[in-house]
Amino acid sequence: MSLEEFLGEWNNSSDYVRVQTSGSTGAPKQMLVEKRRMLASARITCDFLGLKEGDTALLCMPLDYIAGKMMVVRSIERGLRLMTVEPSGHPLAVTPCVTFAAMVPMQVYNSLQVPEERERLRAIRHLIIGGGAIDEALAEELKDFPNAVWSTYGMTETLSHIALRRLNGPEASEWYTPFPSVKVSLSDEGCLIIDAPEVCAEPLVTNDIAELTQRGRFRILGRKDNVICSGGIKIQAEEVERQLKSRLRVPHIITKAPDPKFGERVVILTEGDVEEVRTVCQEVLPKYQQPRDYIHVDRIPLTETGKPARRDAESIAKKR
Repeated sequence: MSLEEFLGEWNNSSDYVRVQTSGSTGAPKQMLVEKRRMLASARITCDFLGLKEGDTALLCMPLDYIAGKMMVVRSIERGLRLMTVEPSGHPLAVTPCVTFAAMVPMQVYNSLQVPEERERLRAIRHLIIGGGAIDEALAEELKDFPNAVWSTYGMTETLSHIALRRLNGPEASEWYTPFPSVKVSLSDEGCLIIDAPEVCAEPLVTNDIAELTQRGRFRILGRKDNVICSGGIKIQAEEVERQLKSRLRVPHIITKAPDPKFGERVVILTEGDVEEVRTVCQEVLPKYQQPRDYIHVDRIPLTETGKPARRDAESIAKKR
């Protein structure tokens, strides 16, 4: 979708905008969202970050998805000067300094590799990063940035993010702070419940296993869908991946397959050498978390937005 097409939809007589989900946990689907709630979400973010009329905002993500659409809506709501570049892995290749930008981890990583782009990245006053996990190595590179760098938590259903956490400076934390109008709690299964009346008509029960603090902050342990129940032990796929990241540099993903003895077994798909990956897993992971199957793939399955395609990975594991 082009900017002109989105603005045409935004300015038509309908109260709704059509948005496509990313498909990270299932088949992508389209949903209708209310324009008034998108404006409310935009206002909340702009107020939190202290953005004001005339500040510059960078649109460098596809307009098919909520992240791209919300950058435009924030510009409309707050009177920001919107700068647009074709979505790519190097959005700062020709972009001058901007006040505010939203990127996915891959775009940030790529920008850090090029000196000119790295300096432009450092100059952004508010950089928000979403749409995928931020690994420890990337977070470490951002720690000394002079301006605010944030990791976002949210989804299409919450019209982009409802909580942020700082990645740099004295306020850096692994815990997300919800916006003032947002309340969070846990379901009986330990999944995060989001009560954000300005952007969601009803409380939203997520599939994200979370921990809460008494002050209402939270951190995500992984998705309920990605729990592997093996021999009566619950193993969170994302937690296994976190333990491997510092040692396993080749692309990989933890998934599961049915097992006649244990119910389910841990499986790893990797683009690297299977025996080298096996050695790392045996050195790093406790025995109950170690994969029972090691599968080489030419490419780890990803969604259109670059997130791990968990369903596709599980399908590959089952077939092998």
